[in-house]
Amino acid sequence: MSQSLSTDLSQTNSLADFTQETLALTKRLFIQLQRRPSTLIAGVVQPFIWLILFGALFANAPSGTFGNDANYARFLAPGIIVFTAFSGALNAGLPVMFDREFGFLNRLLVAPLASRYSIVAASTIYIVVLSFIQTAVIVLASAAVGAGLPNVAGLGAIALIVLLIVLGVTALSLGLAFALPGHIELIAIIFVANLPLLFASTALAPLNFMTKWLQIIALANPLTYAIEPIRYLYLHQDWGLTSIVLASPWFSISFAQVIVILVMFDLFALVAIQPLLRRRFA
Repeated sequence: MSQSLSTDLSQTNSLADFTQETLALTKRLFIQLQRRPSTLIAGVVQPFIWLILFGALFANAPSGTFGNDANYARFLAPGIIVFTAFSGALNAGLPVMFDREFGFLNRLLVAPLASRYSIVAASTIYIVVLSFIQTAVIVLASAAVGAGLPNVAGLGAIALIVLLIVLGVTALSLGLAFALPGHIELIAIIFVANLPLLFASTALAPLNFMTKWLQIIALANPLTYAIEPIRYLYLHQDWGLTSIVLASPWFSISFAQVIVILVMFDLFALVAIQPLLRRRFA
């Protein structure tokens, strides 16, 4: 019994140490943000400009083009929300990469940490908080330009969907930060992936506007499965887990199924980066 008690105490202490390390590393990232807030400012200003410009571009589109009772601002807002969160998560690996290049990561790895996974946890918490801040600003800005606001339950569902897409993309970005030789290669991948994934999703245009081959790509794009349920929330006050949020020529997907797909995407990302983390943290 004493051995079991000792094991429980050891696990409790390890969890407390892991939490303390994670919070300390997260605080460091926010101190860096406080000293250089341009990252957060740019992450809020850019999507707001997109809302204004694209909203003006399609302001005179024929009624019903983007669905019943939907102006383009309401149609566009979910795409901007998800793309902003995606872009921030895609950049999650950059601070880790710079820590690698400046030697700070090596100092952490030789430090007596309870778990080196606190480095990954801190980066994830930091990106999630930034994404929520950006999402809140975009939701308010889109309401100001005519997109309206979902109900309280809808806002909670939006937060869940943003969290799920951010977790998966952040994991992949951190994996790249540990796998690639330097920040030039990581930035190149970010630039190459960013806009093609935006245009190969339903962020800017409905699925039925696309050619068949682009529809297939869009249906393989995780962003589509985050955008469509949020768009449904903007267009429908009455919604539920069985509501069909994505209809394609080949299948239809409900709200609950979209959540499952996003969770599977997160699990895939976490499994994919495990060999890289083990190699780095071994």
